[in-house]
Amino acid sequence: MKVSVAVCTHSADRYDDLRDAAESVYAQTYDNTELVLVSDGSDEVYERMVDDYGKCDDAVVGRTEENVGISGARTRAGEIASGDVVAFIDDDAIAREDWIEELVRVYEEKDVIAAGGRMAPRWVAGKPRFLPEEFYWLIGVTHRGFADGEGEVRNTFASNLSFRRDVFLELGGFNTSVGRKGDRQIQAHESEICSRMRREYGKGVYYNPGAVVEHKIFDYRTSARWLVNRSFWQGYSKRVMDILVPEASGDKNDFLKRLLFEFVPERLGSLVRRPSSAKAQQFVMLFILTAFVGFGFVYGLLTVRQGDFETVEPSTASES
Repeated sequence: MKVSVAVCTHSADRYDDLRDAAESVYAQTYDNTELVLVSDGSDEVYERMVDDYGKCDDAVVGRTEENVGISGARTRAGEIASGDVVAFIDDDAIAREDWIEELVRVYEEKDVIAAGGRMAPRWVAGKPRFLPEEFYWLIGVTHRGFADGEGEVRNTFASNLSFRRDVFLELGGFNTSVGRKGDRQIQAHESEICSRMRREYGKGVYYNPGAVVEHKIFDYRTSARWLVNRSFWQGYSKRVMDILVPEASGDKNDFLKRLLFEFVPERLGSLVRRPSSAKAQQFVMLFILTAFVGFGFVYGLLTVRQGDFETVEPSTASES
């Protein structure tokens, strides 16, 4: 089974991080791999990719003519890949050396069409004392309460997500109406495609927590201001998802119930029994971040209308 690993970027400022990601792909214990690099609308990045990787037999370099966003760039990567499976990793992430081996094991042992793994934090600037693990999803890290173990979930993070390539292309790739693009803050492009996959194929993503990718957590991602802003736009994105894939709304409701009726009481009990400054800060942040997710969702209710975002039909992958 050949696995193509896609890394996309649009910024020359992130090129050194992209190289770190690419080198982690080359360091894998699984040999039958292909590195797929896509420059999202940057001539400078594309030229550097060609210089560094263009002559490698196990690498493919592509581009989009303009900045189409992460969804369009990843769809382009899936189109030019040649593997049986296409896996995605962010340009600021590092795959552990057995990552692909663990994904391949799932494909070989289970009847799955998509597989993903756990995102672990790589604290570049240190771990913030006030950030509760229940909200690690704001920084692209697998959070407390995500899954109890190996098994099917709706989706994993797009930086640790793979599909059988034929399924990915039949789905039409990622929806370019969602996902990061320049200053656009709409998230959840992995939730959208995986919800469509469940609708079309009746299957979700098989989660293997042993397939680990580390996400670099830079200093700006640990500021309270950034996290609050991120929470707001995550709430807004959830409203967009309700319009595009209404059947997926149950997942966020399940998390909210578990947060309020399991995690909050546990944290309150721990704080009362053995109080500490860090516990108190995290308890307060639970409510602040939850509130701003709610504010973002309400803002979406007031401003987002049916038809504002395009849907993707099967077998209509973009040709960026």
